[in-house]
Amino acid sequence: MTTPRPLGVWAATALVIGSMIGSGVFLLPATLAPYGAASLLGWAVSLTGALLLAATFSRLAVRWPHTGGPYAYTREAFGEAPGFAIAWSYWVSIWSGMAAISVAFAGSLGALFPSLTATPRRAAVCALAALWTCTLINLAGLREAGRAQVLLTALKLLPLLLFGLVALWWVGPDRYVPFNPSGQSLPQVIHTTVILTMWALCGLEVATVPAGAIRDPARTIPRATMLGTLLAGLATLLACTVVIGLVPGDVLKASGAPMAEAATHTWGPAAGKAMAALAAVSILGAINGWVLVCAQVSLAAARDGVFPSVFARCDPRGTPVIGVLVGSSLATGLVIASYSRTLVALFTFILLISTSAILLPYAASSAAWLRRGNGGGRSVAALALLYSLYALAGAGMEALAWGAVLLLAGVPVYLWQQRQRAKRQP
Repeated sequence: MTTPRPLGVWAATALVIGSMIGSGVFLLPATLAPYGAASLLGWAVSLTGALLLAATFSRLAVRWPHTGGPYAYTREAFGEAPGFAIAWSYWVSIWSGMAAISVAFAGSLGALFPSLTATPRRAAVCALAALWTCTLINLAGLREAGRAQVLLTALKLLPLLLFGLVALWWVGPDRYVPFNPSGQSLPQVIHTTVILTMWALCGLEVATVPAGAIRDPARTIPRATMLGTLLAGLATLLACTVVIGLVPGDVLKASGAPMAEAATHTWGPAAGKAMAALAAVSILGAINGWVLVCAQVSLAAARDGVFPSVFARCDPRGTPVIGVLVGSSLATGLVIASYSRTLVALFTFILLISTSAILLPYAASSAAWLRRGNGGGRSVAALALLYSLYALAGAGMEALAWGAVLLLAGVPVYLWQQRQRAKRQP
């Protein structure tokens, strides 16, 4: 039976842009506020690193056009055990990222309807409502999820670029003084802000994950990956930098919807409401894309016998229902377990866990090209590997410790799978 391939180049590009432009651009300015304009240095390093990674993933997608993305590449280059470790780490990064993005949605909704997020419990309920709305869309099928992604991406990319370009007229150089209000050295600021800004660029690889559902993957995936990364990266960099220049740092640090705050500060309450609505639409698009990718990663690993076989079960429309439900349930648990924190603190905490978990698959994918890639691109892959390790080191001990615990939690699953396989062998 021929596997259906419902995702074309526009859907794949929208998946990349929609997964990247989400909570990062709308809530990240609050996280970067303590570093002021010095965060631009972190942006420069992150965007360069993201483009190096995108170029590497483009080559990997042509070399191995298999469903699974980073997991598939690591398995091909290094074998089953490293493949499992990367599949597990990548899967953890996605469902924890779903939790962070859902929290950001609550922040944007709170700017529209403050009473809905007046308490941490209410904010958590709003976050989970957004998460499960997108879960239901994905349960309707890959084609429907792809169409929703194109629509949601179109509704946010152009307005976001327009906001950044128009707002530049209200920002002068004096708005970025002092350049580095953090009191840390510039190398320290760069290292810290690289992993924070990298959150806004995570998702650059997502077109490689559902490769089996993409038409002409050898051509479509590289185009979608490079174009999506460039457009999303520039739009996010522009918008975040403008917001830092428009809103006083002490106000920005505590804002649950910094872009709406910037629009209100500059053009009045109506503009702030419009920006909050745009943020809500944007973040829904990101959640939708990440739910899709989360299920596809577990599907690919299960088909290879690395994850439990239950994740490989698909309904007649080709939707991996168990993968969708399990990923969303774990994201739900993370939101509930951490909801007592403030929105910004909760977002920052989950952001660091998710970004730390995803940088390991980025590093492994770059190493996979160095080991078994054919043709050129080795210097690009080497730089992408160094960047991934550099960014990972900036996560801090708490986030790295949580990441290590979540990674080790996969060991019993791997051992159980090995035992089940041994029982099936004659």
